Amino acid sequence: MALGETKGIILFTKDYKEKDKLVKIFTESFGKLMFFVKGAHRKNNPIGPAILPFTEAIYIGDFREEGLSFLNGSKDVYPLRVIQEDIFVNAYATYILNLVDAAIEDRTYDPNLYHFVQQALKLLNENKDAEIITNIFEIQLLSRFGITPEWKHCSVCQETRGKFDYSSKYSGVLCERHWHLDDHRYHADPRAIHFIRLFSTVSYDKVQDINVKSETKTAIRKTIDELYDEYVGINLKSKKFIDQMKSWEDTLKLPKREKKDEEDDKTVS
Repeated sequence: MALGETKGIILFTKDYKEKDKLVKIFTESFGKLMFFVKGAHRKNNPIGPAILPFTEAIYIGDFREEGLSFLNGSKDVYPLRVIQEDIFVNAYATYILNLVDAAIEDRTYDPNLYHFVQQALKLLNENKDAEIITNIFEIQLLSRFGITPEWKHCSVCQETRGKFDYSSKYSGVLCERHWHLDDHRYHADPRAIHFIRLFSTVSYDKVQDINVKSETKTAIRKTIDELYDEYVGINLKSKKFIDQMKSWEDTLKLPKREKKDEEDDKTVS
């Protein structure tokens, strides 16, 4: 048992009996932990704001190596208001947090992943492109599932330029000259593969320099779904909700969320 404090991000909460809660937090110092919060439903509970969904804070408590940990207090509470209030942004943030929960075991110390999640949520909370932020997260998270495709160059000849497709047989991309080597390659849109190759290495501070047409986003989504279906094999309710949401998003979204589909695909240089 360690008594102390750590930064953390709320993954999810669920009621426990009438007045208490179980709260799962991705902590910077101890990995994912499940906490018991006594009297969480009590009015004016000082820890209440710190255990709301999509909140980051410094959590004070007993961090245990087995069983439930216990929260005693919090400070520097930072609610991610846009994520909390916007159903569209909320959906993508929920999916990202669900992926984190699936990707690593509890109590796995992974500060790099913690900071990656922190960056993703920050950008979502700033109303940056939620689809692109999520795609980057999905591609770079594959390594936590033990999947490391070769994206940098053709798996056969190391070519780095031109059109590419993904090959499960070669565990990476093939340049157009070697597509004939795998009849069962993904036959993906080359534009989608171009962006996925970019997403595999790009840092989040370059997101504002990436502009993608809606039809290309659809092709990217299709290819990433194929990758996750083949290699990861998880079925998350939050992902299904995003898929359903696409069918009615255009009729409900606010004008500030609309994109100009006529813009060309653009990437960072």
